[in-house]
Amino acid sequence: MRAMILKEFRELRRDRRTMGMLIAMPILLLVVFGYAANFSVADIPTATLGPQADQAATLVTQVPQAPFDVTQIDPSGDAADAEDMLRRNEVDVAIVTGTQPVVAYIDGASLFTAQTAVATFNRLGDRVQTQVLFNPELKTSWVMVPAIIGLILTFIGTIITSIGMVKEKQTGTIEQLAVMPIRPSTVILGKILPYFLLATVDMVLVTVLGMLLFDVPFNGNPAVFAVGAGLFLFVVLGLGVFISTISQNVGQAIQTAFFFLLPQILLSGFIFPVGGALDQLLPAPDLLHDDLAGGDAARRTAGLALVPARDAGDHGGHRVHRRGAAIPPESRPR
Repeated sequence: MRAMILKEFRELRRDRRTMGMLIAMPILLLVVFGYAANFSVADIPTATLGPQADQAATLVTQVPQAPFDVTQIDPSGDAADAEDMLRRNEVDVAIVTGTQPVVAYIDGASLFTAQTAVATFNRLGDRVQTQVLFNPELKTSWVMVPAIIGLILTFIGTIITSIGMVKEKQTGTIEQLAVMPIRPSTVILGKILPYFLLATVDMVLVTVLGMLLFDVPFNGNPAVFAVGAGLFLFVVLGLGVFISTISQNVGQAIQTAFFFLLPQILLSGFIFPVGGALDQLLPAPDLLHDDLAGGDAARRTAGLALVPARDAGDHGGHRVHRRGAAIPPESRPR
C-alpha cells in the first residue's frame, strides 16, 4: 500500500499539468465565486432625461436601498432617446421626466438587473411607471435560450475540436498528414471545418426550437446574427486548435479546455449577474459580459454599434455623463 501511494505521488509530480490544475483550479473558483458569484445587484447604470433630469438624478439616488447609479443626465432627452440608450446598452434604466407619472424604461435583456429595478420602483407606488423593453414579461427563457446557443458553440468549438486534433497525435496520423503534398493550413482547415458545420447545424436547430418551444422572438437582421455567430465560432475553434497544440493526450486536452471554459461561463453573466465586483478582477469585463449571457441576442439589435465616449462630470457623488456639455481639459483623452 505504501509503495502504491508513493508511486501515485511520483506520477503526480511528473505530471505538471495535473498538479497545476489541482492547485490553480480551486484558487480560480474561489476568486470567481467569492467576488462575482452574487445574485444581488448592487449598482444599476441609470440615466435621467427630460426637464427634471437633474432633480430626478438626485432623488433616485436617495431612495433607501436603491441600487441606481446615475451615469448620464440629459435634460433635453425624451422617450426615444431613452430607448436608444437601452438599445445601445449604455444604461440598464432610463428615467424620463416631464410626464406624470415619471416613466422608467428598463432593459429586460439584463434579467437580474431588470428584476431588481422593477422591485425597487414598485416600492415607490404610483409615482413611477415602469416599462420593460425587449423582454416585457421578464421571461427567463428569453435570456437563457440565446445563452445556450453561445454555450453550445463554445463547447463544440473548444472541447470537441481540441479532442479531435489530439487524437491525430495519439494515433500517429498527424505525421502522415505532415508528409503529404498538402499545405499545413489545408490540414488544419480540413480538421476544423467539419466541427464548424456541425456547430452551425446545432446553432440553427437550437435557435429554431427555442423560437418554437419557448416563444423566444427573433428581432433584427438574421445575416448580422449569422456573421456574428460565425466569427465567434471561428474564435473558439482557434482556441480548440491552440489547446490541441499544447496537449499530448485527450485527458490533457479536456483539462485545459475546462480551464479556459470555466472563467468564460462563470464570468459571462449566464448563471448570475456580473456587477461592479467583476471590475476588480478584469480590466475590461464588458468583453465577457453579454457575449455568452445572451444579452445582445435578446436585446434585438439589427446591427453592431460603437458607442462613442462622452464627457463626464460629477453629480451627487456619482460619476455621470452630461450630454451637451464641454469636456473639461483634465477629462480629455490624451
